[in-house]
Amino acid sequence: MVTSITDSYVKKEIHQGIATIEFFHPQSNSLPSSMLQQLAHTITQIAADPKVLVIVLKSAGEKAFCAGASFEELTAIKNEKEGLQFFSGFAHVINALRKCHQLVIGRIHGKCVGGGVGLAAAVDYAIAVEGADVKLSELAVGIGPFVVGPAVERKIGISAFSQLAIDAGSWRNSEWAKRKGLFAEVHPTVESMDESIAKLSNTLSHSSPEAMLEMKKVFWKGTEHWDELLIERAKISGRLVLSEFTKNAIAKFKAKS
Repeated sequence: MVTSITDSYVKKEIHQGIATIEFFHPQSNSLPSSMLQQLAHTITQIAADPKVLVIVLKSAGEKAFCAGASFEELTAIKNEKEGLQFFSGFAHVINALRKCHQLVIGRIHGKCVGGGVGLAAAVDYAIAVEGADVKLSELAVGIGPFVVGPAVERKIGISAFSQLAIDAGSWRNSEWAKRKGLFAEVHPTVESMDESIAKLSNTLSHSSPEAMLEMKKVFWKGTEHWDELLIERAKISGRLVLSEFTKNAIAKFKAKS
């Protein structure tokens, strides 16, 4: 069954200084180019609103938080220019999260794969539920977590990042992710996760915007070159995705699903 992009969405809501950005795709919240572009635009637009004091990033559904890149689009890439364009989408989302003035809370309600791990790493404070396991599966399909790598490494360190990147077929559970610093909190139920998110976002909405902005600058110090770095990384992925290895590997994954 072919799913129309019209079944997907990125939407926003602002209430009492708290902006919620929600995305959805019926294929495990995977992210095609159009959604990546819309997500980056929405984050940038929300960040420019002086009424917004804190941002909550979430996805819909009850299963995966985000399955990363859309396999349908990966297999359709015909040249390096198209490859660069696709993977730049993840770069733009990560950079939008990095550069927005507000602190961003991530609601991680399920598994994160590839680019989904990158999103979880790029928020300022990730609150997850048990079962929100993580996997960087890119090497298994002949690519590598090049674009999301800087965000993941910044959050959990080179050792834990390399473990995820090298052992591309294995999941790490939510407790592992919390121990390594990817998740700030892990809750036993969705209800307690949402309660914690509501409490923290409400507290931050009553905190000093100037103080939070200065804190954000400190947290992201040393990443000023990421506009260029992540695009350079996107070029690598955009070249590798054209290989026969990748085309065959993705075809096998699609046949299993």
